[in-house]
Amino acid sequence: MSDLEKEGASACDDQCLEALRELYSFLDGELTEERRGAIRGHLDECGGCVEAFDFEVELRQVVSRCCRETEVPQDLRLRIAQAIESLGESDSQASDAI
Repeated sequence: MSDLEKEGASACDDQCLEALRELYSFLDGELTEERRGAIRGHLDECGGCVEAFDFEVELRQVVSRCCRETEVPQDLRLRIAQAIESLGESDSQASDAI
């Protein structure tokens, strides 16, 4: 492999790492249009990353479908609400200390 090919592979590796690092933000629509465009462009050119993207999209669809079909037990809802409430209290106490 020539030095130029190594540089190209390294740049792709860096782009892949960056694209995969931001994959969830991309899927959640939390990136700027510029950043989304850059990742979309990378996905158009990189088979490995597009496979990871497709897998995550499909996984989210399966999880979403399964979660809609199952009712959350009331005791679990209560524990989650209590945990959120205690986090809010912790944040409030921390900001009071500042």
